[in-house]
Amino acid sequence: MPRLFWKFFATIWLTLATTVVVIILMVYLFQIPPPAREQEHQERTVILNLTANVLTRDGEDAAARFVRISEDTVPLGLALSKTTGSGACADENTVETRSILKDGICYRISVSGQASVVLDYLALLMPWIAIFVSSTISAAALARYLIRPVVHLRDGLSALAHGRFDVRIGDKMAGRTDEVTALAHDFDSSAARLQELQDSQQRLFHDVSHELRSPLSRLQAVVGVLRQSPAKLGAMLDRMDREVERLDALVGEVLTLARLTARYGLPLNTQTVDVIELLNEILGDAAFEAQARDVSITTNVDGVFLADVEGELIYRALENVVRNAVKYTAERSRIIVLCETSADLLKIGVTDQGPGVMRDELERIFQPFSRGNDAGPRGGYGLGLAIARQAVERHGGRVYASLPDAGGLAITLELPRKPAAHDPSDQQG
Repeated sequence: MPRLFWKFFATIWLTLATTVVVIILMVYLFQIPPPAREQEHQERTVILNLTANVLTRDGEDAAARFVRISEDTVPLGLALSKTTGSGACADENTVETRSILKDGICYRISVSGQASVVLDYLALLMPWIAIFVSSTISAAALARYLIRPVVHLRDGLSALAHGRFDVRIGDKMAGRTDEVTALAHDFDSSAARLQELQDSQQRLFHDVSHELRSPLSRLQAVVGVLRQSPAKLGAMLDRMDREVERLDALVGEVLTLARLTARYGLPLNTQTVDVIELLNEILGDAAFEAQARDVSITTNVDGVFLADVEGELIYRALENVVRNAVKYTAERSRIIVLCETSADLLKIGVTDQGPGVMRDELERIFQPFSRGNDAGPRGGYGLGLAIARQAVERHGGRVYASLPDAGGLAITLELPRKPAAHDPSDQQG
């Protein structure tokens, strides 16, 4: 990063320095004198002309008196002398001398030589030296101003590369409101999202391990029983079958969730499907299963809603929501399924009469392996609603839960007719 600083510094400083050099060259090229020197020339010219006028008009005594008064007032080295050599007045006048012929006498009026050339040039160079110094300071300050946020971004990216997703740089922009600050806040959002994904992944690993341990422990217990009592082979094989089926179901749901997560943002393999017809098929199967608990369920939803969806994902989403309601609703209760259609949106509401959840759990139940604290031991692994939400969100829709006044839990799915990019900020609890 210091190399980038010096590149910025050199570029800015050379630009300013080149401008100053061009100005100096123009001054010398057109022979522009420094202001102090020009003023001194004007003063000498005026005093020589005045002395010459006094000498011509009033004579030598008046001119000598004028010289003395002038030197007492503004000492410029003014002097009046007479020359008697032939042709003395033939010399040309210069900036420092005047030759006047009066009454046959040649008078020479002069002023002292110019001030020190070194001082003249020093006076000329002082503004440019000041400009060089100020341009150097300005270039360094500007380069530092431009490079500082880049340094913070580099440090932040380096932290991300080393797995530190808690780093934030937006508060280090020192009150800046430019595009670099927007980039820093975008970086913070990305880091927060990565940290969230990392936490979610670690939580998922923990939950999967926990859920796998229970059926595996029961299988180990069955094996231990068989070793001690081989006569119980039939009963133990049935128990092993149930545990293997649970493991298979768990692995299947985990794989489904993993595929959804891995394919998040990739194009969908869509086909035109009547979602309401698909829902009616799922309701028919669910109603048959619900008879065992004397649960009534809406078995027919009217209307047609043709949508471009990935059929398998939407089927899993609808099935998980409906089966979740059947699983947790109270015995001899009712599950209500309602559909509302508009030009581009299908809204499906599934309401059960189960124990429901606490209001602060309405979002948590959509996380993998999360279930309401009052849900009771009804089986399942807490993956159904997580799969449903991700499947619908991949189509640009949303899934959220609410608590009906009559109790239970209501799950609402909103599915657009055409897939659209999902904005997480639209997610509702």
